[in-house]
Amino acid sequence: MKLTPEQRIQLHGFNNLTKSLSFNMYDICYTRTREEREAYIAYIDEQYNSDRLTKILSTVSDIIGAHVLNIAKQDYIPQGASVTLLVSEGPVDTAPTESFEESPGPLPESEAVVMHLDKSHITVHTYPEYHPNEGISTFRADIDVSTCGEISPLKALNYLIHSFDTDIMTIDYRVRGFTRDINGYKLFIDHDINSIQNYIPREEAELYDMIDVNIYQENVFHTKCKLKQFDLNNYLFGYTKDSLTGQEQEEITRRLKTEMDEIFYGKNMKELN
Repeated sequence: MKLTPEQRIQLHGFNNLTKSLSFNMYDICYTRTREEREAYIAYIDEQYNSDRLTKILSTVSDIIGAHVLNIAKQDYIPQGASVTLLVSEGPVDTAPTESFEESPGPLPESEAVVMHLDKSHITVHTYPEYHPNEGISTFRADIDVSTCGEISPLKALNYLIHSFDTDIMTIDYRVRGFTRDINGYKLFIDHDINSIQNYIPREEAELYDMIDVNIYQENVFHTKCKLKQFDLNNYLFGYTKDSLTGQEQEEITRRLKTEMDEIFYGKNMKELN
């Protein structure tokens, strides 16, 4: 449902609320040899180098209606990359008319512009790493979208989910500060939200087990997601499970699922040797 001008909140001056989205994703792989591990890290570094990450963040900027002022990007040795975009209010012809809807945003191919913002930033940092003994390699990407304005950066969440191969996601959304209506009354949030899950398309949400931890009175929302289905072939780099014995398949599956559970629940499932 689109809001009419009469239904929209009338503000005194600029909307000073700060809305911050932190999108954290993990990709997990089994690399049984040093050569496989190095090949996986090289693949990740190429797939998610600073140039591609810049394109992803630039599209996020387009989705939320921002104008890029400055880009800082860096690839690291031995691995990893960082990109930071400083953005300001973008050229939007008309004011947004669906600011308060809880709905998934556009997919990667979309070029929709949906909000005004000012004095904001978008950042990404990547962290490829590996277990020293158990053949597990992981890739983590942390993306932060911080905006001032009417619409939450959650509108870019759908695009971000489709931009990465994701086994586990942790998503945080927080509204900080306050703005005032035309009578001077403080508004500590300007839209209805009860869960980040409302911004994840149903077909995507059905793929994940999800847990919410929300503090409504503080306008803090947290959602964790883990893929439901497990296909060992999706976690082997350069070969398929048909080349493994049944016992090897069981052991590798156990290691991968343990790694995923430890990341999802935020604790070690066994004592370190």
